[in-house]
Amino acid sequence: MTTNTACAAAILSWLLLEKLKNGKPTLAGLSTAAVVGLVAITPGAGFVPIWASIIIGALVSPICYYFITVVKPKLGYDDSLDAFGCHGIGGIWGSLATGLFALKGFNPDPKLDAVQWNGLVFGQWDLFLRQLAAVGITIAVAVVGTLIALGIARLFTKLRVTQKEEELGLDAVEHGELAYPSFDGAD
Repeated sequence: MTTNTACAAAILSWLLLEKLKNGKPTLAGLSTAAVVGLVAITPGAGFVPIWASIIIGALVSPICYYFITVVKPKLGYDDSLDAFGCHGIGGIWGSLATGLFALKGFNPDPKLDAVQWNGLVFGQWDLFLRQLAAVGITIAVAVVGTLIALGIARLFTKLRVTQKEEELGLDAVEHGELAYPSFDGAD
């Protein structure tokens, strides 16, 4: 129930953002919102009340929307599918939100209830601080792992194509074929 509710709340808040900013909601926005809603609720799905899943879903959309539309263009990083803006940022919010809203004993099956402390909203700091530390450690491991992988890849191949190669299209330059041979721009 929390999964569905967070996803629905994320969709509604994203579509409202698009309506306010662009005058109309989009199908791409709806699809992106569904993903970020699911990403955000995943860490706490079995441990937070339904009212908290509404908050988690409703807030993940403006957070991710901001990273995709403001932070990414400002920093200029290459994320064509917005994987970091959706999964990275949405996951960070979901992890922290679990530390805010989780309830010890919420899940009636003792084998499934792994929460040892209540969330910050319920007066306990322990879980929130642990979630914050887990997010920090995860970011550090991801950065170090990425730099190692980048260093290894650099030994075997160039990391960037030239501007001319990019303009010609990577399908032709890198693979010697066109992915859409019938597309002439007039379709």
